[in-house]
Amino acid sequence: MTSPKDSIYANPVGEVGAFKFDETVADVFPDMIQRSVPGYHAIISAIGLLAGRFAREQSVCYDLGCSLGAATLSMRHQIEAENCRIIAVDNSQAMVTRCLQALQTDRAKVAVDVVCADIREIEINNASVVVLNFTLQFIPLEYRLSLLQKIYRGMLPGGILILSEKLKFDDDRQQELQIQMHHAFKKAQGYSDLEISRKRTALENVLIPETFVQHQSRLLQVGFGSAEVWFQYFNFASIIALK
Repeated sequence: MTSPKDSIYANPVGEVGAFKFDETVADVFPDMIQRSVPGYHAIISAIGLLAGRFAREQSVCYDLGCSLGAATLSMRHQIEAENCRIIAVDNSQAMVTRCLQALQTDRAKVAVDVVCADIREIEINNASVVVLNFTLQFIPLEYRLSLLQKIYRGMLPGGILILSEKLKFDDDRQQELQIQMHHAFKKAQGYSDLEISRKRTALENVLIPETFVQHQSRLLQVGFGSAEVWFQYFNFASIIALK
């Protein structure tokens, strides 16, 4: 089934409100994410492969900020470890409802629990794989360290955290270039200058990006043995952190 086209910010009339993962966004999310995040499909595919490599028998894989469940489904189709289950969490009921619908038509055998909750409030236990796929950037800065500390404590030795984020850059020229190229990418996907501008306004103070060094330093601070970028396309990157 083809996703409806994202035209949320195509109307020039009216004030632009803060971005929310509500029913309107959930309806067009597959189209929105594919046309807004360079390399999204490649990241989702690789999350499945990494889960297949790191998932252990009798362990749990977490998809924190699961939205419609793309990463969950990718993991579900690659995990072969016996009695391994996935816990998918999102605080948007609209996203959770559609995630459950997608799972109902999926025939993979790995058990999945879908939970509507704030990821800051759930327990992480016996985790071999944890995914934060463009999720941490929506968590207020003051809660990011404690969230990662909780994740680290709940992970098994040798476990993997996959952290995908929109990055910012300390160098002004790099920052401007990366923003311009991201906008060029979105225009190539059919978004107008108006849509790009209005969505950028909607995301201001909602999506707070950080530099790779900031992410890496925090990951090492909480205890991960290493944290490196495995994928980057303009100002969107994915990091592997190993316990």
